[in-house]
Amino acid sequence: MKNNNFKSGIMACLAIALGSCALQPTSATTAVSGSPPFTIDQGKKWTSDARKSFYVQDQGSQIMPLSWIQALKLPDGTPFMSGSLSRYGYLPNDHSPTPGLPVGFTTNGSGSDKSIGLTCAACHTRQIEVDGTPYRIDGGPAIVNFQSFLSDLDTAVNTVLKDEVTFNAFANTVLGSASTPDKIKKLHDDVSAWFLRYDTLIKAALPATPWGPSRLDAVTMIFNRLTGLDIGPPPSYMIAGNIKRADVPVRYPFLWNAPIQDKTQWPGFADNGDKVLGLSRNLGEVFGVFATFHPKKDPNRVLGVDYLADNSANFAGLEKLEDLIEKIGPPQWPWPVDKNLAAKGKGIYEKTCAAGCHEIKKGAFRSFRHITWATPLQDVGTDSREYDVLAGMVDTGVLNGAGIPFLDDPLKPKDTAFHVLGLAVGASIIQQAESMLPGGGKHLSVKDKLKMKLSKAFARPGLEHLGSLKGAFKKPADKTTTEPFKYESRVLEGIWATAPYLHNGSVPTLAELLKPAAERAASFKIGPAYDTTNLGLAAEQTKFDYTLQTTDCSQRNSGNSRCGHEFGTTLSPADKKALLEYLKIL
Repeated sequence: MKNNNFKSGIMACLAIALGSCALQPTSATTAVSGSPPFTIDQGKKWTSDARKSFYVQDQGSQIMPLSWIQALKLPDGTPFMSGSLSRYGYLPNDHSPTPGLPVGFTTNGSGSDKSIGLTCAACHTRQIEVDGTPYRIDGGPAIVNFQSFLSDLDTAVNTVLKDEVTFNAFANTVLGSASTPDKIKKLHDDVSAWFLRYDTLIKAALPATPWGPSRLDAVTMIFNRLTGLDIGPPPSYMIAGNIKRADVPVRYPFLWNAPIQDKTQWPGFADNGDKVLGLSRNLGEVFGVFATFHPKKDPNRVLGVDYLADNSANFAGLEKLEDLIEKIGPPQWPWPVDKNLAAKGKGIYEKTCAAGCHEIKKGAFRSFRHITWATPLQDVGTDSREYDVLAGMVDTGVLNGAGIPFLDDPLKPKDTAFHVLGLAVGASIIQQAESMLPGGGKHLSVKDKLKMKLSKAFARPGLEHLGSLKGAFKKPADKTTTEPFKYESRVLEGIWATAPYLHNGSVPTLAELLKPAAERAASFKIGPAYDTTNLGLAAEQTKFDYTLQTTDCSQRNSGNSRCGHEFGTTLSPADKKALLEYLKIL
């Protein structure tokens, strides 16, 4: 494979007649432990202003009112938000408009209605440490413990509700001088209603064996939020039986080059590569991280359901977010590189790793405005458990019988969670487009609306291709005898910065990945300490007290199997060393 994406600094280093060279991080200061991180070069488009916007761009997520979470306490009495949630691995954001919120947390609304919410930066901003020096990698898979955050939030609210004295202190903080008996009672009712839904989700979904830092079962949690908390009858909107145990953890993916993949999600179930598909990808994500979404039957709407009546998704913000993601380049290796060894490794990579799997080649056609990269789907023997999630069936609640003519069949009373998610996302985007037309699109015929001729509804080009929503969320093809469990094979630029490896994060370093599965580490610690020799997680970690226990190939369906992807495992030690050197600069 010809690599067309060497950074200029790498090329300059390889051109000089030294045995090695070092690229310097872009921070002007010498970082020491506890100091601001170095920001690694991720391309000219990834500016300081773009980074700041990425960290706070609202998507419409609404975890709870901001005043509530600011008033909550940990068991030791310290504020829940203390340390900007660094105990979970979240990163401080000195530029947050709301002081104390970490990277990827933001607010929407105003006054007493102001809510705290997540953005994708919370899960896709990485910080690693080498010899105590921190390095920031934007768009990298976060090393955060989301399950502990979710569980501790549940405990904190339960503590407030179960004790009158504790609740009164909480109420006084939230209400301040405006506190009255009636307002205290209303606050108690509101918190109780919130807790009923949230606690039901947490108790039913979170697994006994934790996901641990750097992993989560994102697909199941999105399905659970949407089908378990959003499409039932009011006032709770719950269908508790739809909530499944989220015990299929995967590694957070990296974001650079994500907008131009022609498929996304680990099993490749979502078409990708144009503005509509990018919007659908991001909208599905925000539904999973606490957007308010309660569709209602409405025969006066063209689709028979009002998908926007109670929908907090920030469509403009989601478009801005996708624009920002498009600017994130692969991180450039900031430490010494042996140019001769890397040159040897390049040939080994092209022969061993790239052919048919990870090379840059033209992908599926999405529109004349967009170029995509092919994202092959292959079964290489890795953990199979995520496919159990994809087969899940749910009660469709208020969406029973709803559909999008010309794009999808109506939902049955019991249908796949995939089908529900695809309808919720697609119909919301269509109705948002319709609402932006003059007069709400009422002058258009039903035929014109359903044929998606709505391009003038958007200020930016590219969103006229609403027909591509058909592939936004679709269950993977039926299993085949030869390749029953296929996962995506992405271009590997910046792969050095994305440990742990395989889709389920079951291998700590690239050096371990070059070993036969039977010889890979059965357990390893997870944290930000980085190994520049083996390219991945350092053996010793101090940030989290967590060790991931993996299984071998006899338990491929465990969710934690380190099996599969045995490419390069028969290379000599010298060739493996050369290959790793090249992967630093890929």
